Amino acid sequence: MTAPNTMQLPDFLHTWLAELGLDTASSSLAVQVFLVVASVLLINFLLAIVLRQLLARAHHTTSVWDEAAIEAVGRPLRALVWLNGIAFAAQMVGTHTDAPIFAAVDPIRKIGVVALIAWGCSRLIRNIELALFKHRERINKTTDHTTVSAIAKLLRLAVLITAVLIVLQSLGFSISGVLAFGGIGGIAVGFAAKDLLANFFGAMMVYFDRPFVVGDWIRSPDQDIEGTVEEIGWRLTRIRRFDKRPLYVPNAVFTQIAVENPSRMTHRRIYETIGIRYDDLDKMQRITDEVRQMLVEHDEIDETQTMIVHFNAFNASSVDFFVYTFTKTTQWVKYHEVKQDVLLKVAAIIERNGAEIAFPTRTLHLPDGVRIESAAQLVDAASPARA
Repeated sequence: MTAPNTMQLPDFLHTWLAELGLDTASSSLAVQVFLVVASVLLINFLLAIVLRQLLARAHHTTSVWDEAAIEAVGRPLRALVWLNGIAFAAQMVGTHTDAPIFAAVDPIRKIGVVALIAWGCSRLIRNIELALFKHRERINKTTDHTTVSAIAKLLRLAVLITAVLIVLQSLGFSISGVLAFGGIGGIAVGFAAKDLLANFFGAMMVYFDRPFVVGDWIRSPDQDIEGTVEEIGWRLTRIRRFDKRPLYVPNAVFTQIAVENPSRMTHRRIYETIGIRYDDLDKMQRITDEVRQMLVEHDEIDETQTMIVHFNAFNASSVDFFVYTFTKTTQWVKYHEVKQDVLLKVAAIIERNGAEIAFPTRTLHLPDGVRIESAAQLVDAASPARA
């Protein structure tokens, strides 16, 4: 007895093949399709094991680049195996049927391959960007996050544009015609999306001019914008206010306003006016000299910067001198600690010289013989009409 050369197929598979116009009497095609799908499953299973082992080994190495590359290509590579396997099986079925759906298998496969390659390249660029930050942090070196992010975004944009052009070329479109249409249609698109383009070029100016980077504290005297820059996107820049509320600013705004960047200050300034009593005017010279000497000897004051301590003005209730100097630190909290220490030492110098810090007072001169016997008489005597 010889073994049969055919296999009995399930009823649902008979029905499906019949709807596609296939000869259900022979199961060789079904067996071939089954073997292709099984092979794809086996290849993906083995590929997953290999990638998992490589990724585990990469975790134990000092380099961050191998881990970034393996993690980036893993999912696109497995999807590429599935895509080609299913497309191959569909082409096998398509040779035995006239169903129009199988005519689209080859274009779909080409588009899918290009899309998966672009996806893998985009993931690789992103992982390399993160790996660079991790590597620079590991060796204790600072990284310009804004520049790295800008370059990564430009590379991903280039990958996307290239993928779109390749897809159009593979579908039979003329690239030169597409570019010519883009040149003509770009005018209309430019008018329709002028705000979007303005924000895009505003982001480019921020990236190239670098008035601020991620992590900087910025403020604008022209608008109510102040906080820490968290992200610079193609359309919006996210700023975290000091009350922790996010502020989203279109990038085009930065081409029209002045922006201060206090994060790049080299010093912080102490500029205070202090008044003493008119009775202590003869002690002014000695006080200002001692305050100036105290600033020169202070560890947190930069004596190489402008330093002024001088008698400044005759005020209504005091004679004033001002202190103008710069701290070495730019940190907000430490600056106020230094400023407090300086002001307390100024107060101690004034007290040590027998003087007093003035506060608003008024001297009332009364004619001879006028007696004040009640508060009402005092108010009446101090009134402008009485004076």
